[in-house]
Amino acid sequence: MFDKDRFIQDCIKGVAEGQGAIRELVKQAVSDPAGMMSELGEPEHAGIRPLHSSPELTIIHFVWAPCMSLMPHNHQMFSVVGIYAGREDNVFWRRTESSIEAAGAQSLGVGDVATLGRDIIHSVLNPIAKMTCAIHVYGGDFFQPPRPRSQWDHETLTEEPWNVDKVKTLFRQAEERFNAVRPGG
Repeated sequence: MFDKDRFIQDCIKGVAEGQGAIRELVKQAVSDPAGMMSELGEPEHAGIRPLHSSPELTIIHFVWAPCMSLMPHNHQMFSVVGIYAGREDNVFWRRTESSIEAAGAQSLGVGDVATLGRDIIHSVLNPIAKMTCAIHVYGGDFFQPPRPRSQWDHETLTEEPWNVDKVKTLFRQAEERFNAVRPGG
């Protein structure tokens, strides 16, 4: 059965071994979606909930609003993503001389895990009409990274500095849009 505190401690120990060790821990965690849901709770709101943050490691519980999209961005550190409810579609991007261009995609469902290297640029979409729940583990401080992060405007693909407050606002607005159109919302 998934135990949040044990998972955090295992990740703290595992981060020194690198991304492969973290991937195995996340894979094991999302192999028990019912246990994760029981331990982390049924999703009530879209958002970013930190479970642990230090200079070496950040663990975040993400809840993506239905049909929500997050602009292309980078992390400047490795990341391991595990899905335990719903779907998460990732578009991977590469830099061009003046912007970025799509370079691939990966769709994740319950029990799937993705690893992203420190230089990966990706955007995220929850393509379904229900909340998607994921655990993301980063090899560094997600909220105060040692190297500046970037995000790219959805429409123009213009690079700008990462703004976590803007991202939190996007989660809130996506949930508000969904609640406005659903029956009884």
